[in-house]
Amino acid sequence: MLNSKDVGCVIRRFRKEKGLSQEVVANLADIGRTHLSAIERGERRPTLETFFRLSEALGASPSVIIAAIEEERKKSLEQEENDA
Repeated sequence: MLNSKDVGCVIRRFRKEKGLSQEVVANLADIGRTHLSAIERGERRPTLETFFRLSEALGASPSVIIAAIEEERKKSLEQEENDA
């Protein structure tokens, strides 16, 4: 199952690597800053449309971000297994 926190963590990481504020990315993606903040905290899941807008705003292809989410998910699952 996809964890919203993993998605948010990756989007936040890409944003910070680009040196962009939430406000700038939200404006580029045509979404509200509070919506982006909720996505980054894992409180909301982006729709496919929003995901594509965010990837464009971040200057990365959706497939690159998906691959990073898969890696983050893998780390989260490994951590859960180690904690058990």
